[in-house]
Amino acid sequence: MDLKDCRDKIDEIDKKIVELYEERMSVSEQVADYKLSNGMNVLDKGRERAKLEAVKALTHNDFNSKGIEELYNHIMSISRKRQYDIMEERGMKSRPSFMCVDKLDTDKARIVYQGTEGAYSEEAAIRYFGRDCDRVHVETFRDAMSLIDEGLADYAVLPIENSSAGIVSENYDLLNQFENYIVGTQVIEIHHCLAALKGGALDDITDVYSHNQAIMQSRDFLDMHRKMVVHTYENTALAAKKVAEDGLSNQAAICSEYCASLYGLDVLEREINYSSKNVTKFIVVTNQKIFLKDADKVSICFEIPDTTGSLYHVLSLFYYNDVNMSHIESRPIPSRPGEYRFFVDFTGNLSEASVRNVLHGLREETVNMKILGNY
Repeated sequence: MDLKDCRDKIDEIDKKIVELYEERMSVSEQVADYKLSNGMNVLDKGRERAKLEAVKALTHNDFNSKGIEELYNHIMSISRKRQYDIMEERGMKSRPSFMCVDKLDTDKARIVYQGTEGAYSEEAAIRYFGRDCDRVHVETFRDAMSLIDEGLADYAVLPIENSSAGIVSENYDLLNQFENYIVGTQVIEIHHCLAALKGGALDDITDVYSHNQAIMQSRDFLDMHRKMVVHTYENTALAAKKVAEDGLSNQAAICSEYCASLYGLDVLEREINYSSKNVTKFIVVTNQKIFLKDADKVSICFEIPDTTGSLYHVLSLFYYNDVNMSHIESRPIPSRPGEYRFFVDFTGNLSEASVRNVLHGLREETVNMKILGNY
């Protein structure tokens, strides 16, 4: 057979495959009818494992066995997605237990942030809630999450990601640990400076204090001043406060200019962070399961079975529902070495059918799936 003959033969075979695929999907819809009528789950792991072994046994070599396993994994995944569609069409899915609201209740709200006066987190809180908002600061991110979890504050403002230094991993983990939910975001441009006691000089500085993120963002500047010993501190504002209170001319802090002026420090160098477009995204968190009616981003986290292709099949739920996944992050699970929890952001609103379809599929095919917020 020449190439044309081979291609003609493949076309004939493909036509049969498409016909058989559509026939199989039609039967799959009947399976969905039966499962829905009898209260059965869409995903039947035992049946799928048995099916894979059965079709692999029909092949004649190891290569085809592996290929047919991959093919049928896809076919069964597509079949499940169609069954989820049918459940959505018939209104048989559980709805997310989040309440849609027209606006956030910020009257007399108490806002908590980590750090002290002058911290970038305070600036984010002011930008989002207004300069006159009732705000209080705490030492740690966990303290902030605990206050709203216990109802002692209404909202917390926490950094979640910086365009230069990456994610604030601790806050990802805290979102999973607490029953608190994201309801908004605020982006702040970051302009770090090196600040010291009034009358200080750059050549006199031997010790620099700041938050680890600010240190990473200013690494190029610090590499040019090797004699400076860098010390990590809980917060940029606390670092500035320490330098002011210690009263030592060899100390400096990496902080904002506003923070430097707040604590009476002189700015020795401006714009020391290496990116001129450095921004930090802050999340606004509350203990209520609510979302704004015009919210357009959903954040979730989940774990997956430790099996070949499990992450691929989970992520394909977004593709088949035309939902755009904008971010994925993995974090190790401390109690289970070698296993990971995934954090995903995607476009949509909890009131949309496509989003509910994705979430239902995720509940079936992942472990410990949690909606972190719609904002």
